[in-house]
Amino acid sequence: MRRPGAAALLAAGLLVLPGAARAHLVTSGLGPYYDGALHLLMSPVDLLGLVAVALLAGRQGARAGRLTVMMLPAVWLLTGLAGLTASSVPDLAWLGTAALLVLGLLVAADVRLAPVAVAALAAAFAAVTGLLNGAALAAAGAGVPTLVGIVLAVLCVALLASAAVVPLRALWSRVAVRVAGSWVAAVGMLMLGWTLQAA
Repeated sequence: MRRPGAAALLAAGLLVLPGAARAHLVTSGLGPYYDGALHLLMSPVDLLGLVAVALLAGRQGARAGRLTVMMLPAVWLLTGLAGLTASSVPDLAWLGTAALLVLGLLVAADVRLAPVAVAALAAAFAAVTGLLNGAALAAAGAGVPTLVGIVLAVLCVALLASAAVVPLRALWSRVAVRVAGSWVAAVGMLMLGWTLQAA
């Protein structure tokens, strides 16, 4: 039996190449709201940081979860609007990555915090990430509807993740949440190393 030659492999590889590449905004073909939701799901720092905040809030109880779920989308939207309209935004990508590391460590260590402190951490994370999202959307030519799609996805992910963690009482389930936090921290450490090396 003959093996496919190099020319056949090259032709097959060329067939799967995308027609266009977009670094910050993935278009779903379903409209700007869905493009925004997909943007969040395709941004590892944003998504993992959001999940870490939601896990941290859920471990602190229902009140912390409610405050965090209200704070995250509101701050994300306001700072995203600021990023959309700003003439220039400082490069804060390293800060978002450092926040990922810190949030993951807090979840892994199972630190007990006051609900207001958790909401303040969520607001700080949402402020940095929303500002960066707004600037990225402005650079891509997207507008407010795409930002609203991101914010609605933030609301859904934060609500579902924190609500899933609040009722957990079994030891194995609490350990699973802490392990998830340690994975987020590990990803944050790796990405922070890459960011600092590139600087």
